[in-house]
Amino acid sequence: MSVTTTLSPPNTLAFPHLSSHAPHRTSSFPMATIIRRHLNPIRRRSLAIAAAVRQQQDTTLWLPAPLANVKPAAESLFHITVDVSDSPDLASSYTLAGQYLQLRLPDVEKPSFLAIASPPSMASTNGVFEFLVKSIAGSTAELLCGLGKGDVVELTPAMGKGFNTDQISPPEDYQSVLIFATGSGISPIRSLIESGFSADKRSDVRLYYGARNLQRMAYQDRFKAWESSGVTVVPVLSQPGDSWTGETGYVQAAFAKAKQIYAPESTGAVLCGQRPMAEEVTSILVGNGVPSEKILKNF
Repeated sequence: MSVTTTLSPPNTLAFPHLSSHAPHRTSSFPMATIIRRHLNPIRRRSLAIAAAVRQQQDTTLWLPAPLANVKPAAESLFHITVDVSDSPDLASSYTLAGQYLQLRLPDVEKPSFLAIASPPSMASTNGVFEFLVKSIAGSTAELLCGLGKGDVVELTPAMGKGFNTDQISPPEDYQSVLIFATGSGISPIRSLIESGFSADKRSDVRLYYGARNLQRMAYQDRFKAWESSGVTVVPVLSQPGDSWTGETGYVQAAFAKAKQIYAPESTGAVLCGQRPMAEEVTSILVGNGVPSEKILKNF
């Protein structure tokens, strides 16, 4: 499970996160339009009743919460913000970067597993959870990305062990931290970076972030702030345009070429993205002497 990035637990991803994106307007999503009509004048009351009925058949705790914002993040990716200010227990359940939850829509049985992209502090200070969602045709994510502010979804409390950065602390003992993400797997990595793990007190913190092209790479507007916090961002594009002069191919190949593991016994790593990437990077790291227990994944 190393976050990113789909709606019921995906077979092709190693980590529970949703990466989804679809057309921005509900007119492109007939099912989403139907949902919005149902939700409108008495959405909270009807959802509460529906949740109570479902609760009798499902031991999972589901809590209603309205969407605060839905906007494009990159090609086929959306920023989704959920207002959890009226659900203090839900907000307080999120304590570690890398945790995830389940989200479902009214009248849609299949939930999505989503890694939380915002740091835990945002839940307590701003009362929101933020997600990076990739819309996949015919999926719950497609419907979710077609909704708008005020529409209500149901969430479970945050779950999962998250990224246990105690394993790579104190920073004086783990001067190198190598971070790897592909696609919407950048979602929980954003949470990790913005939660803070003393990157500025380490000598070598690199983020290898893979996407098809720059149009599909989310959070580019955050790269400067991440660099200022001590994280060197290395974008890797598998299908770049002619003008691209940076790293190309896949994340694992870019890392294998650079490698630069100076002191493996004092190196940590964090992974989130597609399973082949996670497996290959893990193999390279362990083969170069990085202890397996210092390779953090959020599953």
